[in-house]
Amino acid sequence: MSDSLSNIPATPTLSTGLRSQPSRDEWLIAIDLDGTTIDEAGQASPAVREQLRRVEQEGHHLLVTTGRSWITTVSVMHDLDMWPEYLVCANGAVTLQRDANTLDGYRRIHAVTFDPAPVLALVQAFLPDASIAIEAENGTYRYTAPFPPATTEPTDQQRIVSIEEIADAPAARMVVITPERDFSEFREIVENMGLEDVMFTLGWTAWLDIASAGVTKASAAEVLRAELGFSRDRVLAVGDGFNDLELLEWAAAYGRGAAMGHAPQELLSVASEVTGSLTEDGLALVLASV
Repeated sequence: MSDSLSNIPATPTLSTGLRSQPSRDEWLIAIDLDGTTIDEAGQASPAVREQLRRVEQEGHHLLVTTGRSWITTVSVMHDLDMWPEYLVCANGAVTLQRDANTLDGYRRIHAVTFDPAPVLALVQAFLPDASIAIEAENGTYRYTAPFPPATTEPTDQQRIVSIEEIADAPAARMVVITPERDFSEFREIVENMGLEDVMFTLGWTAWLDIASAGVTKASAAEVLRAELGFSRDRVLAVGDGFNDLELLEWAAAYGRGAAMGHAPQELLSVASEVTGSLTEDGLALVLASV
């Protein structure tokens, strides 16, 4: 990972008075990672890589928005040799800014947390067989059982704790999984849990993400859009999962919200356009139109 650190661009100043406003030719392009930019092996196709490089070289502003943890998101950036100024992680709960002076190239600039205890009580009551992970605002995790490493942390770094200990600090994100349950059954249980004062989204499998009320990819992207000075009609978002629902609604309201071809119907219904699937290089097709 360290071999690519020299490629990280310097971080521009955050001072509003010194930041140049985007031209009418520039787009703010918010992209999901898993299922949109990269496949299950964490790889982006040559066509996607080419278009990502092109849009940045032509002056557009890439914004990565993902449900991944800080740690695994930055790891993907290193693998892709892609250094967008901002990364929105944990479905909007944690925002990072590029900083070449840090060890991994990014620093945390914003995080929203919640008290996990009331949610944990509901999870235990409705899903007693669930494995739970809690992401702190600094990107570290606590687990009640080992987790798939792709979007949290490598298995050998996972800190397993008791259910009592996992609730003793604020959470930026809570992840609940029951790998043995059918997705339809899992979804019905979650919908009947009565979760309140939090935001929650389902994954493609029996996977539940929970964040503070009002926190979504869209809420974080809107803050950055205003900071960067983009008008609402110069926003493009591309995604494929349930956690992209608000993001595509936000982008489609005035700009472009593109759903990947393999996205669920809920996403297709709010998108302003539909592109190809991951295997059809759907993201590359959208980016080529900018």
